[in-house]
Amino acid sequence: MNRFEMRERLENKLTKKRFEHSLGVEYVSGCLAMVHGADVNKALTAGLLHDCAKCLPADEKIARCQKHGLPISQVEFANPELLHAKLGAYYAREKYEVDDEDIRSAIEFHTTGRPAMSLLEKIVFVADYIEPNRKPLPEIDEIRNEAFSDIDASVAHILKNTLTYLDSGSCGDTDEMSVRTYKYYTSLNSED
Repeated sequence: MNRFEMRERLENKLTKKRFEHSLGVEYVSGCLAMVHGADVNKALTAGLLHDCAKCLPADEKIARCQKHGLPISQVEFANPELLHAKLGAYYAREKYEVDDEDIRSAIEFHTTGRPAMSLLEKIVFVADYIEPNRKPLPEIDEIRNEAFSDIDASVAHILKNTLTYLDSGSCGDTDEMSVRTYKYYTSLNSED
């Protein structure tokens, strides 16, 4: 399936706002790929599809993950919104004909990140946070500059802000993968 067909299908599955966000992530992913020397087509596809399972109700996310044998952690049961990334990677393969494991992995880890992410995973993780349709976030201008000059620093900065927000208690438990990812990327920056 080409990206034009994917866009058509997504537009019917997502809210207008979520679809616009997905187009923004697609665009920024492509830009970051050009700057950092990644495969632009893979970045565009992963950016476009990253939220393809986002608009399902929480109970449906859980039910579909269970139906398809996707593991669900305690934190994901408590905050099913996290499951859209894992389910999205599954849908990329099953509903959007994406055979490329790098693209599916970038979709799967765009929310929590993971230690030692591939360049494509980092690109989609960062693009999701900095795309221009997002509401203004703390330190966004600095993070956007880092994204194009030092993507690892940008990843660490995003995770720091995300964990600070989650620690404020407004979203329930923090996913352990985000904490591990933050520790990994801050240790990289402290070695410089």
